[in-house]
Amino acid sequence: MAIRFYNSLTNQTEDFQPLEAGVVRMYSCGPTVYDFAHIGNFRSFLFADLIRRFLEVMGNDVTHIMNITDVGHMTDDHLADGGGEDKMEAAAKRLKEDKKSGKVPDGAIENPDDPYQVAQFFTDAFLEDSRKLGLKIAFEYPQNIPHATNHIQDMQEMIDELIKSGHAYVGPDGAVYYSVESFPKYGSLSGNTLDQLREGSGGRVQQNDQASKKHPADFLLWKPDQSHIMKWDSPWGMGYPGWHIECSVMARKLLGRDVIDIHTGGEDLIFPHHECEIAQSCGASGEDHFARFWMHARFLMVEGEKMSKSKGNFYTVRDVLGGKVTGREVHPAVLRYELIRSHYGSNMNFTEKGLKDSAAAVRKLNVFNAMLEAKTGGEAAEVDNSHPVLAGFLGALSDNLNISGALGVLFPWMSGPHENPQESLAVLRTINRILDVAPMEHAEELQSESSDTGGFDPAEHCKGIDEARANKDYGRADELRNQLQDAGYEVRNSPEGTIATKPLA
Repeated sequence: MAIRFYNSLTNQTEDFQPLEAGVVRMYSCGPTVYDFAHIGNFRSFLFADLIRRFLEVMGNDVTHIMNITDVGHMTDDHLADGGGEDKMEAAAKRLKEDKKSGKVPDGAIENPDDPYQVAQFFTDAFLEDSRKLGLKIAFEYPQNIPHATNHIQDMQEMIDELIKSGHAYVGPDGAVYYSVESFPKYGSLSGNTLDQLREGSGGRVQQNDQASKKHPADFLLWKPDQSHIMKWDSPWGMGYPGWHIECSVMARKLLGRDVIDIHTGGEDLIFPHHECEIAQSCGASGEDHFARFWMHARFLMVEGEKMSKSKGNFYTVRDVLGGKVTGREVHPAVLRYELIRSHYGSNMNFTEKGLKDSAAAVRKLNVFNAMLEAKTGGEAAEVDNSHPVLAGFLGALSDNLNISGALGVLFPWMSGPHENPQESLAVLRTINRILDVAPMEHAEELQSESSDTGGFDPAEHCKGIDEARANKDYGRADELRNQLQDAGYEVRNSPEGTIATKPLA
């Protein structure tokens, strides 16, 4: 079964073959740990997780690396010179305010003025959110999720390579810049030309920085700055690395290759971040490519509008799971499903209705799984990817991750006859290795870590209702039912007795 992905570098859908048969090396731009990640970030992260899981089910050994950016980011990183306020300082101010107001639990962070504590606080939050949403890589921290601050020496070594090869220079201001004119392919990913970047530099480039640069698009590799909150000694003075260099360094270091198979991220990273990564990596290695396939998730909208704090439609993962959208808690499987069920190449519109539709789909999948588990006692048959349902589901995903087509195979099959439940269970388990919602792979593990029912046992209440009814003690049965409903459970009767379930959204 041929796999075809859309390659942002060539603007074409192409056959995907890893450089080494059966072995995929993949890098994803991860979070900047100065705040809680929002659902737009997680659309990109889950898109990468979907690629990884699909490729693994197709028989590949996938090594997936995602960075933690805990240094180098400035509030004006969208500008060529990355000016503005140090994002770590901005995060410290917010945390101090949140500690005073009680938004940050006691003991969660002792000293907000310590940038490493700030970074670890938000890293832990990111990992917690990621594990809840089933990102496989989140369970591989720290080996596959490196911190930029642990690779400063590696960054300095690559910067030195770029200077020696003529791709970088030390400006009159003492900062090290990458010379975009030294790399003829600069702009090939984003479609920019050097002339366009020169003409469009107004507003993007600070005039005092431009005087030190050969071209307006030359970008920062190292900036001497004694005032920066995080700084290191270097051959170019005490300072900090530019934003772009970390990914080039950590991809090469942890994946062990100058050329990798896949690089993912949100479309907002195409320029300047990914464009600069290509220039750095190819400049250092001498190779024609850094990543053979560049894959980007499109933007997430909320109710048809751009997500914005000022509009009140800005949601973190914990906002959604905590009920800010629906007015009640949302199961992580529902948010995961909602964020992966639309094609990555199209803008996604996140809505309350969509979230509830996803809850219904996840409920249906889990009920189906429970039925098969009950009929088989958990014993599944042996099937491979040639099974007609799997061939259809995986065939759709092989067509540039056509998730709608894949789900269009799954749900009609679920509604049909299942004369061989062991075979059906095996098929569903293979599909769920990719979807991870029925059930979530680590659900029990995470539940045991975080659950605190205060001694409330819904199963005991259900048993009590059935016993009270058998004894015609209907007052006691109603009392127990009311207690379940007050605790947020939906209560229904079944041939097997009373069943209490939490609404998924």
